[in-house]
Amino acid sequence: MNRVDVVPVVPETPALPPALARLTDLAYNLRWTWHHQAVDLFRRLDAAGWEATGHNPVRLLAAVAVERLEAAAAYPAYRADLDRAACDLDTHLAAADTWFARAYPDRRPDAPPTAYFSLEFGLAECLPIFSGGLGVLAGDHLKSASDLGVPLVGVGLLYREGYFRQAVDAAGRQRERYERADFAALPLRLERGPDGAPLTVEVALPGSPVVAQVWRAQVGRVALYLLDADLPVNRAAERAITARLYGGDQETRIRQEILLGLGGVRALAALGLGPGVCHMNEGHAAFLGLERARRLMLDRVLTFAEALDVTRPGLVFTTHTPVPAGHDYFPPALMARYFAAYAADLGVPLRDLLALGRKDPADDKEYFCMTTLALRLAGHSNGVSALHGEVSRQMWRDLWPDRAEADVPIGHVTNGVHLPTWVAPALADLYARHLGQGWRGDAAAWAHADRLPDADLWRHREQARAGMVAVARERLAAQLARRRARRAEVAAAAEVLDPRALTIGFARRFATYKRATLLLSDPARLARLLNDPARPVQVLFAGKAHPRDEGGKALIERIAALAARDEFRGKIVFLDDYDTALARELVRGVDLWLNTPERPHEASGTSGMKAAANGVLNLSTLDGWWAEAWAAAAGGAPIGWAIGDGTTDPDPARQAAHDAAALYDTLEREVIPTFYDRDAAGLPRAWLARVKASLAAVCPVYNTDRMVRQYVEKYEGRTTDGA
Repeated sequence: MNRVDVVPVVPETPALPPALARLTDLAYNLRWTWHHQAVDLFRRLDAAGWEATGHNPVRLLAAVAVERLEAAAAYPAYRADLDRAACDLDTHLAAADTWFARAYPDRRPDAPPTAYFSLEFGLAECLPIFSGGLGVLAGDHLKSASDLGVPLVGVGLLYREGYFRQAVDAAGRQRERYERADFAALPLRLERGPDGAPLTVEVALPGSPVVAQVWRAQVGRVALYLLDADLPVNRAAERAITARLYGGDQETRIRQEILLGLGGVRALAALGLGPGVCHMNEGHAAFLGLERARRLMLDRVLTFAEALDVTRPGLVFTTHTPVPAGHDYFPPALMARYFAAYAADLGVPLRDLLALGRKDPADDKEYFCMTTLALRLAGHSNGVSALHGEVSRQMWRDLWPDRAEADVPIGHVTNGVHLPTWVAPALADLYARHLGQGWRGDAAAWAHADRLPDADLWRHREQARAGMVAVARERLAAQLARRRARRAEVAAAAEVLDPRALTIGFARRFATYKRATLLLSDPARLARLLNDPARPVQVLFAGKAHPRDEGGKALIERIAALAARDEFRGKIVFLDDYDTALARELVRGVDLWLNTPERPHEASGTSGMKAAANGVLNLSTLDGWWAEAWAAAAGGAPIGWAIGDGTTDPDPARQAAHDAAALYDTLEREVIPTFYDRDAAGLPRAWLARVKASLAAVCPVYNTDRMVRQYVEKYEGRTTDGA
């Protein structure tokens, strides 16, 4: 722990009536993000305020009118609900009979936890330190670790401006804006040392060291430690390290990754939490392997090579993308500038250190790759679906030239989603009534998905769609108002979409390989599909392109151009500023989740899992997790639809044309007729049969409880004895 001249920020605790004091406990533990009763307590205080604060209970409690607080305190039913929610949180935190305790009864209570390092964590809309699927997966990982009682902590960075807010103009051009966060108004607390001073760590950089203080976000039982370099003691360049997620140039990126890897390990040491197993979520954190080795060299008087061998069993690496742009590469000169002194400290030539990040260790001109470094340092590496494991072994086989491709030591742990976060509360109640109260943690319960009454399931689906349409209209009106559209155009937003029509959803990061506009390939054919008066169809799009991804931005412009045409007006809608709040509405409210990546570039994908858990059917190319789920369900009841048969053409244009034709054919011949084929009771029996088959196949497997258990059982269920 370092004593430096920092200006501590003390989160303000609102003055609440004594009867409501436990609201503070609920607000500062992010378990409320998957505990619907807690969210309901905040919303009941001030529904408009809850929305206006971006679903931030800390800011809400500081801003809500005193009269509202006093009224809630005087209302017996509200106090009773608060007591139940607070007791539920207490029970969760104190529970001893967890999955982990049962699976590992001999583990020492003082054994170090697994440390899960990630450059982004998606936990709540009010904590914008994530950009998309990678971060949301990391957040879901922490939530399931808490539910399962896994001794785990998260390590990341706390960005002052987070990820960008998106605005799309009338021409479909994406504009980015950044908002500075007030950490004192977020569900965060500063970590402090025994003397009460903020806990800080220091990392040497060329020209000047960077000092970072440590904040904690409590996620149920799991602590997430976030490093913040926006301190007066630092120069402007160092303060900018934690300014924006994925902002800045290549030098900013290497500085962020140095702070995450080296600074993160030092923060754990200052907290007295290390060393234990370290899990690198993508290659961004790979420098932590060097720092663990350095610390072990000091503790045990080992050489660098010996320290790497000792630490390797306690390092787990998860790679998330087969797309080259998803892997960080740094030029030799940049690496030399940042690691020459560090290599000297390790007692190794800089050339030897840089060789760890090169496919050809002897090529001094080769760029340094963070994924290569992670694969070389980790004792266990994995992709995030079965297909991605195969692709990764092919991509990185050159690192093991003496092995056959099948023997390359990269396995797979297929991603999942945190069901309590993503399943709609009303649907969760329906599951509890017919599958049992423990449905989310009981894989066997899903075998009885056919017990769900068709009428009840369909009623929920119709209500969810209608609710989503209402939200979409509201957001579209606000979107148009922000861009100063004509009053008549803003008013017309209240009429877009049909709450009874088959609704297709496409929402994700707008990268070119995801082919967001595949459905728009044949506008004339699409117009006939969407405008059939007897069987109408509509499409909702949402998603952000990286600020420097011009190809991704062009996809948004293409959608906007078609949506403005008369034949598509009100039938194709793009909602801007995609966030997890909108994601929840879409995965719960659409009927069909569309996923069109160019195989095999989708490592896993999790949005379709969220949709499936809500009774939404998937229509997807056979890539990522869907290829795995589709193969597992082969021969049984259909669980949705596949685009194509999984074969690939070396010509991307021919492949896209083939996939587009298959997509249109499947919609025309199967999806639309199945949705609109109703019996005398008005129920689409064949559609609902697929929904139930999808629930039975997807929910017990593609969830983060299974995923976290698998990581623990395969890689983390042991400690490294101080390594």
